[in-house]
Amino acid sequence: MREFIVLGHDAPTDAEFSLDSLPNAGRLDLLCRCVGASLFLSHDIRDAVQVHLVLRDELTVRFDSRHLRNARPDERNLAGLVRNALDHKNEAIGHREAEPSPGVHISKRGFEPTLQAVAERATVVQLHEDGQPLVDAEPPEHPAFVLSDHNDFTDDEAALLASEADQRVRVAPHAIHADHTITVANNYLDTDAYTTY
Repeated sequence: MREFIVLGHDAPTDAEFSLDSLPNAGRLDLLCRCVGASLFLSHDIRDAVQVHLVLRDELTVRFDSRHLRNARPDERNLAGLVRNALDHKNEAIGHREAEPSPGVHISKRGFEPTLQAVAERATVVQLHEDGQPLVDAEPPEHPAFVLSDHNDFTDDEAALLASEADQRVRVAPHAIHADHTITVANNYLDTDAYTTY
């Protein structure tokens, strides 16, 4: 299993947004690209991946590749699944999730409870341009990569990550887009730290 936690600082928390203008919906286009980079292979879907989109530290939409149906790698399709999840957010009670469509869950969890729940079962890896080079890090058996959207981590998020993260790594010598970072991290795991092709 591998997991990705992506913070969407400006993301919508209700279903009242247009699928025709995703950049104007709190950069939902970027978050959907992160979901696609996490879950999809060419003409296939990865076996055991979970993606947690934390929306404005209020809600978490979780995609689970093992049960996902009717998903395609284009931004509009994935945004439609997010919108459908937001339309059912009142079915989530506290931290208990609702599952409005197969493999897509929503809960009233912000970043801290989401991160702490994942940290109980996974090695938390913060993806950050100031971390150690990925190539020098040993690949965890069950990693949970944490990254931010187009905004930096807030001071509170950085402090929480400092207490929960087992590793802090960078994937490239320059800052790259969040979805590209996920692609590099997946390749790193697929190749057992670039040793097996």
